Amino acid sequence: MVEYRIRPYREEDYEAVREVFATGMSEYAPALCLHVLRQPWVLLVLGCTFCLLLASARSLLLPVLAITLLLALARHLLGCAWSTYIDRCLGDDLRDIGAAYAESAGARFWVAEADERVVGMVGVRPADNGAEGELVLKRMSVRKDYRGLGIATALGRTALDFARQRGCRAVVLNTQMLQHEARALYERLGFRRHRCYVLPTAYGRLANCTITTYRYDLAGRA
Repeated sequence: MVEYRIRPYREEDYEAVREVFATGMSEYAPALCLHVLRQPWVLLVLGCTFCLLLASARSLLLPVLAITLLLALARHLLGCAWSTYIDRCLGDDLRDIGAAYAESAGARFWVAEADERVVGMVGVRPADNGAEGELVLKRMSVRKDYRGLGIATALGRTALDFARQRGCRAVVLNTQMLQHEARALYERLGFRRHRCYVLPTAYGRLANCTITTYRYDLAGRA
């Protein structure tokens, strides 16, 4: 059994934290491609393209090659889009972690340490919408080799305990449609689905990118 400990973030953890986040998010790229491929409009475009080329060329070779190239191009473009999203996150609150999660601002960031290295992380900070008494749980991630050991659960409970000690009334978080394991974890911790919506951007609508908000009400919980 691997021994680990949860401790507050230190500046020397900076590169390791960013690497854990980027690596963890990169794992979703294949699932994103499959999710987009299953969208009805994508299947319709591919089907129509195949039929038109088959009718004009009267050979399977051309439509098969064309569809293969289209799929390869789509995978590349989606991979680039996902990498851009990861870079945007790294340039947001993970650019200056100490400042973004400063204790003086009512925020906190923790790392999980095992085998003398950072293997997981999580942070909480006041809600951007200014909701009184609410903290947002962000950047929960655990290295793949250390999953299934209870580290993510321990990180989540650490965040909830912090919110409880500060007298907060709720902890909220957002998950994307690809994060099935994360959703299961949050539900085991006691979070409840609050609302679900499609990302209000062109990409969000085309890819049917749904965001599910979870909420943990602290009132009445020990």
